Amino acid sequence: MMKQLWIFVLMFCFLGSAWLRGQDPLERYLQMAADNNPGLKASFSEYMASLERVPQVGALPDPQVAFAYFIAPVETRTGPQRFRISASQMFPWFGTLQARENVAVQSARVRYEAFQETRAKLFHEVRSNYFNLYFNRKAISITRENLALLSSFQELARTRVESGLGSSLDQYRLEMETGDLENQLAMLVDREEFLTVMFNNLLNVDRDHQVDPPLVLPETELMLSRQSVMDTIRALNPQLRGLALEQEALRYREELASKSGKPGFSLGLDYIAVGNGPDQLAGTDAFVFPMVGITIPLYRAKYKAMVEETLRLQEAKGAERIEQDNLLENLLEKSWKEYQDAGRRIGLYQSQMELARQSMNLLETAYATGGTGFDEVLRMERKLLNYSLEMEKARTDKQAARSFILYLMGR
Repeated sequence: MMKQLWIFVLMFCFLGSAWLRGQDPLERYLQMAADNNPGLKASFSEYMASLERVPQVGALPDPQVAFAYFIAPVETRTGPQRFRISASQMFPWFGTLQARENVAVQSARVRYEAFQETRAKLFHEVRSNYFNLYFNRKAISITRENLALLSSFQELARTRVESGLGSSLDQYRLEMETGDLENQLAMLVDREEFLTVMFNNLLNVDRDHQVDPPLVLPETELMLSRQSVMDTIRALNPQLRGLALEQEALRYREELASKSGKPGFSLGLDYIAVGNGPDQLAGTDAFVFPMVGITIPLYRAKYKAMVEETLRLQEAKGAERIEQDNLLENLLEKSWKEYQDAGRRIGLYQSQMELARQSMNLLETAYATGGTGFDEVLRMERKLLNYSLEMEKARTDKQAARSFILYLMGR
């Protein structure tokens, strides 16, 4: 039953955020993380455990039963008393049990928001690592393309040297540039394994599990204004919701503290077994019913302090909510700026790449005919490499900023 509830809650949470992710293939990895991540399962189990406190605190105290056997029977007019059985039940002040239940229910709701926060954080980490894997693989691909380009330059440089139009210095420069790129490629390949292991650990799958980022990272837009995003954060952010629920739980604790200072009652009965009386006459079993007791809370300062404590804690939670709201707004401003900036950089580097390619074609032709030096060719090759990497970095940064905004929104 618990497994079915676990699956239902995760499916509900996952589908609730699908409208922002559309048909992105990344959804498959998010679903795997939701199904397998041990940290998320632990958070959910803590929430389920908190629900089990509700029936515990809402129950009456266990009844008390006492048995007394008279070693030396007490002689009475009707006969000697043999043994005595007593049973009693304690009842707190009216509404106390309900107040305890309310506190436990609110505490469970706080645990649920903690689970939601864990889920949103996990999804953000999965998305971020996925984007890092994408960028690393694109960097490997771009570096290999540039190595192939340098290889073609080496043939061109060798032809120029053999024809007497070039210098061996061009070949040495090409070898140096090639060595630098090969070293960069080796570091990127090593980083690929590290990123793959990190990603698969988030999914809690085998470290050799194949991860397939897209060939081109989709430029998924938020489709929301900044104010709409902030309104959503204030309404759905698990941390803010958790603080609001903690504040509400403290109000119930205040009510419970007030009722704890009220009297408690107990009801019970006694049964006394009486033996044969004088002249072997049968005794009479005696009942004493009802037995009524009352608990009087004499030390009022304790209960007043309990109420005052909850009031102070409510004030603290209120201030903490305001502080958290301000922090989230600051984080949104930063992420929104990064999101907008990345979008601008994508357009810029697309244009710069196109110009660099055209310039490279012209310089390559000019170099082949002896019209320009090799320094210009290498300089433009570096620019083309840099623009290619920067454009992919801008795409990654945009989606990473979007992912963090979704995390702030509890997605």
